[in-house]
Amino acid sequence: MNKGEFVEALADRLDVSRAQADRALSAVLDIIAERMAAGEKVSFTGFGSFEVSERAERTGRNPQTGASIKIAASRVPKFSAGATLKGAVNGN
Repeated sequence: MNKGEFVEALADRLDVSRAQADRALSAVLDIIAERMAAGEKVSFTGFGSFEVSERAERTGRNPQTGASIKIAASRVPKFSAGATLKGAVNGN
């Protein structure tokens, strides 16, 4: 399912226009991204949580030359599924 299909399903479920559903979804995703960029954890009980994980600087290897390269430290998004979502995926 891509974003367009999701928006269509959301519009049908909420009985609103496709444009309204698209604005609602975009607003939710923007809020999650803004809060994560600020270092906050965003949790939805039962569904899961979004948080930022810190990756330390590390040494990698160039696959073409085999030379060692330095990979800079970075912040990466992380999602942890909640119990309700895990149960739904497993048919419980």
